[in-house]
Amino acid sequence: MANCEFSVVMVVGAGRGPLVAATLRAAETVQRKLTVYAVEKNPNAVITLRNRVADDAGWGGVTVVSCDMRFWEAPGGVLADILVSELLGSFGDNELSPECLDGAQRFLRPDGGISIPCDYTSFVAPVSTPKLWQQINGLDNKEKLETPYVVRLWNFVQLAPAQPCFKFTHPRWCATRGVGAAGTEGELSDNRRFGAIRFARQAVSSMVHGFAGFFESTLFGDQMISIHPPTHSPGMFSWFPLYFPLRTPVYVAEGEWIAFHIWRCVDERGAKVWYEWCVETATYTSPIHNPAGRACNIGL
Repeated sequence: MANCEFSVVMVVGAGRGPLVAATLRAAETVQRKLTVYAVEKNPNAVITLRNRVADDAGWGGVTVVSCDMRFWEAPGGVLADILVSELLGSFGDNELSPECLDGAQRFLRPDGGISIPCDYTSFVAPVSTPKLWQQINGLDNKEKLETPYVVRLWNFVQLAPAQPCFKFTHPRWCATRGVGAAGTEGELSDNRRFGAIRFARQAVSSMVHGFAGFFESTLFGDQMISIHPPTHSPGMFSWFPLYFPLRTPVYVAEGEWIAFHIWRCVDERGAKVWYEWCVETATYTSPIHNPAGRACNIGL
């Protein structure tokens, strides 16, 4: 960071300020004066940010912006040298980081502006977890087995190494221009995805109760964070895996393969995002789970 020439940093989705504080500490370390914009739409978090600006002399260069990052208009057309965010979910994109950062990237300098994080990749793996499946099946909710769950997996067996699923990169200057959800022209790209991940023949017979989702993210350069088991960041506890249950567990005999099909769907108005998934073996294909987001979707 000491080699980066920058003066404007925008922290989008600033929350109650931990990334703003980290930005200010980094600037102090390299003795760089900054103008920082802390953009946050949650009114309760905005109050906290404004109190920190009022009470902490070190926050004197911070401007708090109470607005959705996708629709804010930066004063005087100012551009950021660095765009900082923490919008990642357990599956990387499941908290709508792609949609939010696509809307915010117009504030980033096109000639070398830096996005932190700059990419994230999701991974999936089949798991046997009868206790967890029974707990979900016992919920008083008819849509219980068509909803992904953030779970600290404990009593489970991962039946194959996790394989990559979706990848998103920021900024995406190749994005096509179009009309945004608010009716304003902006940079858009298609964040719909489809993955067909086939896992090698099973070493032992097993019952598959669902799939565990993980992520890896490159922050900048060779700095990364991960909950993907082979690269798990030491001491990382901010995210637990995302569990995709199966309505009906699938028996896979020794030597058979299994495939996971997953769709990341976005409606035509760009108002909601959801996942659909199914499982396939040599002799069986399950129904599609959560069609049209009927059980679970995320509103924009």
